[in-house]
Amino acid sequence: MKSWESHSVVVTGGNGFLGKAIVGNLKARGYKNIVVPRSREFDLRHEDAIRRLYETANPKLVIHLAAVVGGIGANQANPGKFFYDNAIMGIQLMELARQYSVDKFVAVGTICSYPKFSPVPFKEDDLWSGYPEETNAPYGLAKKMMLVQSQAYRAQYKFNSIFLLPVNLYGPGDNFDPSSSHVIPALIKKCIDAKEKGEKEIVVWGDGSATREFLYVDDAAEGIVLASEKYNDSEPVNIGAGFEISIKDLVTLIVKLTGFSGKVTWDTAKPNGQPRRMLDTSLAQELFGFEAKTNFDEGVGTTIEFYKRQIHSA
Repeated sequence: MKSWESHSVVVTGGNGFLGKAIVGNLKARGYKNIVVPRSREFDLRHEDAIRRLYETANPKLVIHLAAVVGGIGANQANPGKFFYDNAIMGIQLMELARQYSVDKFVAVGTICSYPKFSPVPFKEDDLWSGYPEETNAPYGLAKKMMLVQSQAYRAQYKFNSIFLLPVNLYGPGDNFDPSSSHVIPALIKKCIDAKEKGEKEIVVWGDGSATREFLYVDDAAEGIVLASEKYNDSEPVNIGAGFEISIKDLVTLIVKLTGFSGKVTWDTAKPNGQPRRMLDTSLAQELFGFEAKTNFDEGVGTTIEFYKRQIHSA
């Protein structure tokens, strides 16, 4: 186990949803010198910006979270951008971390890297058993290149990097923009907005049969920080809650918790996405003692209350 409490730690994407939770977790552990690069100052798609960042911050640990992300619609509309921006950021950040003698690089990937028809629960050994679900394949494959790079750099340069695969996240501070949000914040917004406006119907993509696993953002932050301190190998590790829920049951839960009393219409012309998603989380428990703590119903309720406060304070 190693901590970098007295050293500089760079958290890319540290102002984002997961990033804020990780920065908060690090501060609670006593980390004092946390550097969060802002995109207007450091465009991480460009090598010169990364060099400036590393020369300015002189980090011993880099946790790379920055990503161009979104739901099914955003992925379908921007496959080239989602591939290029995510691939170029990860590749250059890790390569320059090696050049600048960073002690450890934590690459945070995505469940979207798994093959479309992976056996459930997804095990890390299944990562290369097929092609990802088509609607998010460019994003998932761009992120998975960091795994290839991590393993190659450990083999050739003895560079210490790890690759983590978090499941879909949710919680207070999530992105509620309907053009780019994921399913939980999108459904919360639909239900609350319809209720506030007196609308009698919401429309949901797909037929509700797909399943998903969700991890509360503070739990995800704990898992990633634990891995940063305790895990030192390039084999991928899942970070998840170890359960699945159908989109239909998720909609039922959010309708109940928001108090929306109208009709739910399923737009079956829209895609379901990957048929099933659930991770095998046993390796994270074994290697660095991570286990999700937050009850799902309670976590969704907390997220709903956060959104209500946001719209009423606007």
